[in-house]
Amino acid sequence: MTATSKKPLDLPSLASEVRSGHRAALARAITLIESRRADHQASARALVQELLPDTGRAIRVGITGSPGVGKSTTIDALGMYLIAQGHKVAVLAVDPSSARTGGSILGDKTRMARLSAEPNAFIRPSPSSGTLGGVAAKTREAMLLCEAAGFDVVLVETVGIGQSETAVCDMTDFFLALMLPGAGDELQGIKKGLVELADMIAINKADGDNIPRANLAAGEYRAALHILTPRSMHWQPPVITYSAATGNGIAELWQSVLDHRTATTPSGEFDARRREQQVKWMWTLLEDRWKAKLRSDPSIRAKVRSTEAAVAEGTITPTLGADQVAELIG
Repeated sequence: MTATSKKPLDLPSLASEVRSGHRAALARAITLIESRRADHQASARALVQELLPDTGRAIRVGITGSPGVGKSTTIDALGMYLIAQGHKVAVLAVDPSSARTGGSILGDKTRMARLSAEPNAFIRPSPSSGTLGGVAAKTREAMLLCEAAGFDVVLVETVGIGQSETAVCDMTDFFLALMLPGAGDELQGIKKGLVELADMIAINKADGDNIPRANLAAGEYRAALHILTPRSMHWQPPVITYSAATGNGIAELWQSVLDHRTATTPSGEFDARRREQQVKWMWTLLEDRWKAKLRSDPSIRAKVRSTEAAVAEGTITPTLGADQVAELIG
């Protein structure tokens, strides 16, 4: 055990340092919420509760896109633009594979060279804890800590694969889907669910010879969006083109984020979405704790294994097996 770990945790001091924008304190606080130790988890809950009044004022933007679309370069360009406008920017990652790889953003930080060196930027991956729900929970809490530390824009990146998209959509105010030029086959391959979630589609790499292809792709996506029911009755998702490499279109991209907030605030939709996200977060945490109880209690674990074996052998149905496991938790 290190000398540091022997010291009792001074939560009031840590909370005060986070509020003051102390970057090392913010990093320690996020490490605390990521810990699996029971005492650390209790302290983390107390810390987040203490800082809750200092949260909620940031603009939360989720960013998704398939590998190679230029998420890291886009975040680097957008982050630098926002800092030039006087903002403080936090970048978080949701990656269900991060328990094995350390999170895609760890490698991507080398492609966020400018943002990584900025004192008004904070970049942090989230470990997965083995489940996507675990990633989402830790990222939500990290987001609140960043807001308490004075970061007024939080960019949450997802790898753009599977349920991570829904998880990020459920914790942000604005969900941005990045696409590549060349509609055709790419348009055929996009997931309808992703397009339905998106508050905006942005076509990257609209520079040089790619500009005509980017414009063509934008037209195809606009046509696709017109046949889908928008998530909001107050917002029709726009489709824009931009270049993360040159910076062209980055200002327009951010303006759309601001326009979305302006459009959804008067009706109460913006606040309603955040309230709904809070409730979803509670249920996600509850499900995680149920699963943790199943894994951690030795007597329950033995009975679960026995039920699993019976289901695998076909002596009981999966439905009956689920009922038996549910009774163990109750």
